[in-house]
Amino acid sequence: MERLYRAQHQRRLSFMPWLYFTLAEKHRSWATAWQARVQARLTAIETIEIGEGCFIAPEAALFAEPFRGITVGPGSSIAALVFVHGPVKLGERVSLNAGVRMDGGSAGIEIGDDTRIASGAALYAFDHGTAPDQLMRLQPVRSRGIRVGRDVWIGANASVTDGVHIKDHAVVAMGAVVTRDVPEYAIVGGVPAVVIGDRRRQEREQP
Repeated sequence: MERLYRAQHQRRLSFMPWLYFTLAEKHRSWATAWQARVQARLTAIETIEIGEGCFIAPEAALFAEPFRGITVGPGSSIAALVFVHGPVKLGERVSLNAGVRMDGGSAGIEIGDDTRIASGAALYAFDHGTAPDQLMRLQPVRSRGIRVGRDVWIGANASVTDGVHIKDHAVVAMGAVVTRDVPEYAIVGGVPAVVIGDRRRQEREQP
């Protein structure tokens, strides 16, 4: 029974990794050892650097060929069903929730410290041409990169396109499609995303 419970608890942590950082003492030793095995296996076969105190679900798909590395900063978490293809650099205490999809193209994706990316969000740092005289599968691909600042929240099922810079403290609403840069503290939403608020003003207006 204990074995079954532990397996279920591992699955729970994989889909809700924030629980890993608040585990009761009786679970801490086996969970830490389990994570050490998961992370050692990843670093042995992929070009991945993992900082101290991270959580990476074994169900995540992380692919980092030479020169397309992935860096996971200290205290960060990557949940189940996440897909990450480098080059990608996560800062400290970044969280990628279940089902996040990120491809760094050739220019890469950088995520700042303390940023939260919710379930189902997609960040793709490349784009295809659309010239009418050529098949789509033969179109040239460009990559300018994506930069996301510190203390940013990207909502569930939002999308961020190549070349975008989301600046510090911004919020991207659920389902938004971000095609242009986002200012500091801005709240953006819609398709394509536009500024719909400001975190600082919102705080002042709260009772």
